[in-house]
Amino acid sequence: MKPLGVILAGGRATRMGGGDKGLLEIEGVPLMRHVIDRLAPQVAGLAINANGDPARFAAFGLPVIPDSLPDRPGPLAGVLVGLDWAAGEGASHIVTAAADTPFFPTDLVEKLQAAHPDLALAATEDGRHPTFGLWPVALRDDLRAALEGGLRKVVLWTDRHGGATAMFPDDAAFFNVNTPADLEVARAMR
Repeated sequence: MKPLGVILAGGRATRMGGGDKGLLEIEGVPLMRHVIDRLAPQVAGLAINANGDPARFAAFGLPVIPDSLPDRPGPLAGVLVGLDWAAGEGASHIVTAAADTPFFPTDLVEKLQAAHPDLALAATEDGRHPTFGLWPVALRDDLRAALEGGLRKVVLWTDRHGGATAMFPDDAAFFNVNTPADLEVARAMR
């Protein structure tokens, strides 16, 4: 059974000077569209985790789910709201992908599920990529308690629950756009 997909776009984009990195364009196409096109075939349905006015994402035709915790406590808050959304949809798992990473593998879900059927993060030789993961809805209350207790590091939480690592051979596949210079690199990679 395919998991639901959640695109994490809830960050502040401070290194980019603010705004929505997912709306920046490569060849006239928003990064978000690149991410949707890669993730949609791998999942049963999609939502965007973003804070602020959801209307700015209306062109994508997906539900926009904001963080449920105050002060934008990081990507785990996006995972949590994604798990809550998935529970309401009757799903058992979600897969997350970052809105600023347009080249991630088209076999992301398959490899995450092969690494562990419940909880896994993507990794390359450069290390783990904690915004790309498979997450079980069954652990959402534990995640909520951890976040409310101040936990912010994804890998601390996943390691606590025996999360696996799904290895991918291409470091460039997880290249993400954090700065204006990164956007130029991404445009050249296309």
